[in-house]
Amino acid sequence: MRLDPFQLERYFGQYEFSVEFPLAASDCDGLSLAELLSLADVPTRNLWETLQLGYTETQGHPLLRREIAGLYQGCEPDQVLVAAPEELIFIAANCLVRNGDHVVCTFPGYQSLYSIAESLHAEVSRWEPDEANGWRFDPERLAQLIRPSTRLIVLNFPHNPTGCLPGFDDYERILEIATTYGITVLSDEMYRLLERDEGDRLPAAVELYEKALSLSGVSKTLGLAGLRIGWLVVRDERLMRRLIELKDYTTICSSAPSEILALIGLRARQSILVRHRERIERNLGLLGGFMAKYEPLFSWVPPRAGTVCFPRFKPAALGTPELCRMALDEAGVMLAPSTLFDYGERHLRIGVGRENFPEGLLRLSTFLTSRRAG
Repeated sequence: MRLDPFQLERYFGQYEFSVEFPLAASDCDGLSLAELLSLADVPTRNLWETLQLGYTETQGHPLLRREIAGLYQGCEPDQVLVAAPEELIFIAANCLVRNGDHVVCTFPGYQSLYSIAESLHAEVSRWEPDEANGWRFDPERLAQLIRPSTRLIVLNFPHNPTGCLPGFDDYERILEIATTYGITVLSDEMYRLLERDEGDRLPAAVELYEKALSLSGVSKTLGLAGLRIGWLVVRDERLMRRLIELKDYTTICSSAPSEILALIGLRARQSILVRHRERIERNLGLLGGFMAKYEPLFSWVPPRAGTVCFPRFKPAALGTPELCRMALDEAGVMLAPSTLFDYGERHLRIGVGRENFPEGLLRLSTFLTSRRAG
């Protein structure tokens, strides 16, 4: 296996912790440790205060897995595997994909969702959305991409970086296609629970299809990225055994403090989610005004869910890599050019989950106005 450099992560590694306004960030503001502990109920507070820092169970703390299973209809704690989300993508791809297989993946997207399969010598077809139709992923285009050798369909809804969320009819059709051909589905649902309208929330893929794996975690929705806790929900017992056996070669087990803190966050999720969704909505309102003001420069599709959107930059004389470089150097604002997603030079990712978004957007506006005046 030879993996190409992870372009987005290398970019974030270079700038995320030094730039004043990381407007490309995809997570919600992180909670402080004191704030999170203040949300603990009596049992989890006791777990935290009596925690011994030894090894944890490979599959994840039983109470944490029970809490996670409760997020899904018809799923049991034994069907949950806890690890860092990126680790779970790596493990799942290595268990599901072999040399010569064909994989279909939503695209553009998080690089590891397709690049790990490519490193395993699978052929990956990129299922692209229609920007003019609200970044819609057309299920019939997916059907056209299926081959006799297709072994895996990789989904990401709500979608990063576009903010697309399919309607129920499209989503059911997508899973119907997988079911018809008996194809396994790896469903990245990291932004699920951050729908702008809760009535738009889709069922988890694992709830509807026995050959689906649903990936989620506490990073994006709960503002607990530093815990490095995510999970896969898998109904296939044999596959779960293979995933656990491969985890023995990666981290073996998760951090004991992180598991208890994640349990606290999950039990307090309703209050945390309300706060994050309110901030996202405020920030999207500001971004809508920004896009109207700079309509000659940008067009955009407001996201239906999640924390990110993918505006188009209109001026043909300048690509988004150069625009983002100038915004970094001159304004202290980090945006993510679409080249980081292997998607040309006309788009950029903006994240709306941070509390300092208004200040960052004002800084970007000042930069653009001064550039236009100059």
